[in-house]
Amino acid sequence: MQASSAIRETLITGGKTVGDVSEDISRQVEGKPTPLWWGAFGFSFILLALGFYSLCVLEWEGVGVWGLNKTVGWAWDITNFVWWVGIGHAGTLISAILLLFRQRWRMSINRAAEAMTIFAVICAATFPFAHMGRLWLGFYWVFPLPNTWGSLWVNFNSPLLWDVFAISTYFSVSLVFWYMGLIPDFAVIRDRAVRTGNKLRASVYNTLSFGWSGGAKTWGRYESVALILAGLSTPLVLSVHTIVSMDFATSVIPGWHTTIFPPYFVAGAIFSGFAMVLTLLIITRKVFKLEDYITIYHIELMNIVIIITGSIVGIAYITEFFVAWYGGVPAEFYAFYNRATGPYWWAYWSMMTCNVISPQLFWFKKIRTNIVATFVLSIIVNIGMWFERFVIIVTSLHRDYLPSSWSMFYPTIYDVGEYVLTFGFFFCAFLLFAKFFPVINMAEVKSIIKSTSEKKH
Repeated sequence: MQASSAIRETLITGGKTVGDVSEDISRQVEGKPTPLWWGAFGFSFILLALGFYSLCVLEWEGVGVWGLNKTVGWAWDITNFVWWVGIGHAGTLISAILLLFRQRWRMSINRAAEAMTIFAVICAATFPFAHMGRLWLGFYWVFPLPNTWGSLWVNFNSPLLWDVFAISTYFSVSLVFWYMGLIPDFAVIRDRAVRTGNKLRASVYNTLSFGWSGGAKTWGRYESVALILAGLSTPLVLSVHTIVSMDFATSVIPGWHTTIFPPYFVAGAIFSGFAMVLTLLIITRKVFKLEDYITIYHIELMNIVIIITGSIVGIAYITEFFVAWYGGVPAEFYAFYNRATGPYWWAYWSMMTCNVISPQLFWFKKIRTNIVATFVLSIIVNIGMWFERFVIIVTSLHRDYLPSSWSMFYPTIYDVGEYVLTFGFFFCAFLLFAKFFPVINMAEVKSIIKSTSEKKH
């Protein structure tokens, strides 16, 4: 009896050659911005300007302009911080872990995912600094140095300081990984500029490519460094959101004091990160006409990852309820009961609907291979993940052990304004990246297509 394995889907369609890859991807960099790009950038810049005004008011008046109170000392700002850190997880996962596992389908999507990671981590970093209330002093307060403002020595036992080291390390490694992958592609654009006589572009991209020669020894070193960085990045994917979860898990607040948070937060981060990658790639695929490089097969595989991580998140929700019931601690049980039936019930059920129910639609092949359905569901997933962070933080704080301290949190326009600031920055940065940098990794894509092209590349 013989059995034959099914033929794998073609990763790059349209019969592309090596020369076609250089032409299709470089054309987006070399051409003038389209009206659609200008419209998207203009809208993003308006969001950035409105958010910057809110940040200026915050820095002038202090954090009192937020809706925080004595009971709910963490709310919208930390919710957004954790949400943005989670968004940044998919980029390094796609680049590092899938590289180590030799998954070739990552090659068309890793560049955009890596860029998304960089911008998302920068967005996340704005919230802790803004929460300090005096942004210009924040660079001093994270170091254990004596100062003229009193005993402000940093507590190295605090998970909040662990965040500083974990996220800064994650950002540094991700930035190096992302830029290193761009170097061969910058050299391609440089060489094309030399052939067309564009001296300015050739000079700029020659500087960006560090004079890349493309020799065998250069490629050997490039691949070695890529594997080393992938090995360094892999534990960071797991450790960063684990440490973020310890901001909550090491406390004694009902609803936070649980050991399930680290794996639960990591799965949720990958879940939301892949959803954001899908949102961006579907837009990029359409705007830059990259349907032959970002195929339905790529989208389907990412949807399968969303099914898996979404199911893990759903199991974590159920486990939390079971532990709260089985543990027999009244305050713990009430925290979860209050989430489902209390004043913030709408946030809880929005979270459950978006994160547990909607991803299960991807079990149907027609839905997970449908572009419109995937785009809508990817946005729904990220809305649900935002509500998850809001539910964990606000509903646990607003009713704790003492009924006399119970209160409600209501966001102000400045809470919303700083969130808008990060969206404006994120989309402005991504649009600039997509216009001036190759949005698809040409060097890696060329390695998976037939190299018999007679065209110049």
